Amino acid sequence: MVTVTRKYQVTIPKEVREALNIKAGDEVVFVKTKEGYVIMKFEDLLEEMTELSKDIDETIEEMREGLSKIFRRKVDEDSS
Repeated sequence: MVTVTRKYQVTIPKEVREALNIKAGDEVVFVKTKEGYVIMKFEDLLEEMTELSKDIDETIEEMREGLSKIFRRKVDEDSS
């Protein structure tokens, strides 16, 4: 169990620090999930965000092509 100080600070237990590879001076973030909050190293969050967004340019281009097809179809229908 961890106690919150008057300044709302806590000490991260050794077991948790070792599991998350947190060292003195590391920046950590609290990320809200469906299950609650998760503590993670900031650099790990950046890596995760980079991985999740690696295909975003391709996805945006596919979306543009799809919208263009819908628009052309609508124009063709209206001109008929």
